[in-house]
Amino acid sequence: MASSSKKVYEVFVSKVPWTVAMKEMREYFGQFGHVKKCQIPFDKKTGFHRGFCWVGFTSEEALTNSLQKDSHVLEGARIQVQLNRRVFAGTRTNKEPEDE
Repeated sequence: MASSSKKVYEVFVSKVPWTVAMKEMREYFGQFGHVKKCQIPFDKKTGFHRGFCWVGFTSEEALTNSLQKDSHVLEGARIQVQLNRRVFAGTRTNKEPEDE
């Protein structure tokens, strides 16, 4: 079993505008706490991301803070944020290296 310091608290984010990049996602969710990882799957045919992503925090407090906000708006669009209930094991993502 992994130690608690390695645990990642994840949210699943949907309805992400195609103009929003990983940098903006990390900056936006950084207001709630330290972002450990951000995964945005891309469509190989179009080159655009698929409109959803996973954001992982290093603390449960950051996760709770992000879930308690009434509405999340990025570039004028309301995005949906919910607790990630399953482990994502995709291989076709633009995944940033995780912080150590």
